[in-house]
Amino acid sequence: MSTTAADLNDLPYADGDFYAFEQLLSDKERDRLAEVREFLAREVRPIAVDCWNRGEFPMDLIPKLAGIDLVSPVHRQGHSNLFAGLVHAEVTRADTSISTFMGVHDGLFTGSIEALASQEQKDAWLPDIYSMKKIGAFGLTEPLGGSDVAGGTRTTARREGDSWILNGEKRWIGNATFSDWVVVYARDLADDKVKGFLVDTSLDGFSASKIENKIALRTVQNADISLQNVVVPDFYKLANANSFRDVNKVLKVTRLGVAWQAVGQQLAAFDVARRYAVERHQFGRPLASFQLVQSQLVQILGNAVSSMGMMVRLSQLEDAGEAKDEQSALAKAFTTARMRESVAIGRSLLGGNGIVTDFEMAKIFADAEAIYSYEGTHEINTLVTGRAITGISAIV
Repeated sequence: MSTTAADLNDLPYADGDFYAFEQLLSDKERDRLAEVREFLAREVRPIAVDCWNRGEFPMDLIPKLAGIDLVSPVHRQGHSNLFAGLVHAEVTRADTSISTFMGVHDGLFTGSIEALASQEQKDAWLPDIYSMKKIGAFGLTEPLGGSDVAGGTRTTARREGDSWILNGEKRWIGNATFSDWVVVYARDLADDKVKGFLVDTSLDGFSASKIENKIALRTVQNADISLQNVVVPDFYKLANANSFRDVNKVLKVTRLGVAWQAVGQQLAAFDVARRYAVERHQFGRPLASFQLVQSQLVQILGNAVSSMGMMVRLSQLEDAGEAKDEQSALAKAFTTARMRESVAIGRSLLGGNGIVTDFEMAKIFADAEAIYSYEGTHEINTLVTGRAITGISAIV
């Protein structure tokens, strides 16, 4: 008996959670996840393709995101890291650009404040950050520094009385064209250590210009940042951001978020490919009735479920305070590699319709390339993992 489009979502595995990982959540967390899903279906997915096509961020969505209260589910709301990861995957499933916006504001920016600011600084800044009255960005990557930025940060900070003078450039800074604040990491000329600063984007000498002509995450407003003698009061120097080791405290956690995005991308590819296979007819019958098409769908699902299983366990380790940097690195490398394969299968399954955004898969396919690259490339994360299992560093 064939399945019609009308009853497709009534199938027992319609949500892609083939091994019922969501049953590990508390009842309260499952209810909250359902609430977030309903919000995403109503407010995000219907506008996602149009915003992506135009390369414009839906600014009117920010108050709605504030209303659903997604910022800092672990530190502020007391949820598990598993819940936070599944939510991030669901936002990605609806639209990778919006999940990246949230990953920057909540994960990288808010995470920097939560992990590296003093209590006095947190009290002053976090209320507006949590309520999204102030939108943040995260300035680490530079025009000439990506994977090697740990030892090669070119942006500088110089102490001058009760202020710091920042000079340099940053690149690929999400949200920076409209953010209120940017956490900027710069090398202190006095001791050559990387330190963090909360920079008001209205300060003299700060400028941000949108990066054009992207093929991925077109809705995200990535920017080139220029800092020319930007004067930052000493209070805005993050009290506990005094070396790149401190920066890594933030990156270890946000790398988990990117790996969860890879899960969400695969679930999005599964959703679109499965529906298309059921609704599209070729040779007088649904595509889904062909053995090779079913094989492709099962491969996408298998990749997604294996990635999800890894992330569930890693989230549990994070909740227990036992997760290690190399485990985050392996997760990011593995899940994004599976994601790349999954979205390619999905694009192929849609044939010619897979290369136009009208059918969503083209956007999913293109956005995967950004996830594959940021928060440490596949190669760098592989070498971090390799160092952990051999005791020998292959990173120059």
